Amino acid sequence: MKVTAEAARRFLVARHLLAPARSLDGGPDAVLEVFRRLGSVQFDPLAVAGRNHDLMLHARVADYDPGWCDRLYERREIFEAYNKGLSLVPTSEFAWFRGTLSRNAPRTLAENGDVAKRVLERIRADGPLSALDFERERGTTTDWFGMATNAVRAVLEAYAVTGVLGLARRDANRRYYDLLERLLPADVLARKVPLEEQLRHKLLSRYRAHGLLGVSGGGDVFGGLGPAKPDTRWPGYPGRNALREELVERGDLVSVEVEGVRGKRLLVSEDVKLLEAPPNPPPSVAFVPPFDPIVWDRRLLGSLFEFEYVWELFLPPAKRRWGWYVLPIVFRDRFVGRIEPRIDRAEGRVEVLDVWWENAFSPRRADGFVDAMRDALRAYLGFAGADRLAWASHLGTEKRLFLNRP
Repeated sequence: MKVTAEAARRFLVARHLLAPARSLDGGPDAVLEVFRRLGSVQFDPLAVAGRNHDLMLHARVADYDPGWCDRLYERREIFEAYNKGLSLVPTSEFAWFRGTLSRNAPRTLAENGDVAKRVLERIRADGPLSALDFERERGTTTDWFGMATNAVRAVLEAYAVTGVLGLARRDANRRYYDLLERLLPADVLARKVPLEEQLRHKLLSRYRAHGLLGVSGGGDVFGGLGPAKPDTRWPGYPGRNALREELVERGDLVSVEVEGVRGKRLLVSEDVKLLEAPPNPPPSVAFVPPFDPIVWDRRLLGSLFEFEYVWELFLPPAKRRWGWYVLPIVFRDRFVGRIEPRIDRAEGRVEVLDVWWENAFSPRRADGFVDAMRDALRAYLGFAGADRLAWASHLGTEKRLFLNRP
């Protein structure tokens, strides 16, 4: 297929349920619909503006309540698995997410054998436990920064990656682990899928979640799927490229050339009709989080939307152009700016620390934008459980334009 840049933009915002935003009705059932359409939702525990999965669902589901996702989790209709990072996935797809190519998790269990044995025996006897329910143990495992980490925590995470344990619940960011057979139905656990087919399914899920990924994807889009080509460290595994070619040959993926975008793109076959005739996006505003699949491919954002997005969380303040936890603003089929909100639950308010508009965008002159932005801010207040906005002192223009109480 060959499509114009405009058609590709319209397709993506429609495919991502952002045009219009917050349009899915039905409470928890609408949340499940997002999972069905996008495959999985990436989890991140940071909650300064709302957790990533909650923000992603809020952008798509009308009157979204974070308790809906928690309820589905408690009912085991969704579970945590490693897809693109730690993700929430429908329980019905567990068989396709239980395998892993991880070499670190088995190594961690082997290097901390005594600790691993004690941890598993204790959980088998006592039920769900967190790392804080054990004495801290020293081991060889290190964290991202090369610092020694608690061997108990490392073992628990390794057991979760290898499918021995699962997450029973979370209390804030504290994770409680239990035996997988006590968490999921027997018929779900009984289904076995060959590892290569699992990896093919996971690869397809990345294309389903994004809509127009390329071969490289950028960043860690294909993390956890092993090397692109055969590698002696993974004997018998043909590599991602071979799996991708099989998906194309089977007709699961269709090759697309997008005007002004280098390299071919691939979309799932059921999306062909939508790409051929994408709808005209209405005046609607959505705030999208850092791990939303629509922003996975930063190169595509630049070439197709002319929008540069860098998550500056790990940059020192002096090197940040925008802010610490900033949400891109989508209007119709464009990325028009960024907003940095903070939820102050103690005061029942949302603080807007800053807003940045794209150079070519004028909020006053964009037809329908002001009302759409007010709607988005009103919806965000409800999501945050707050009753007012507190604008930073330098945002007087935005405060007057969008009102203090939208």
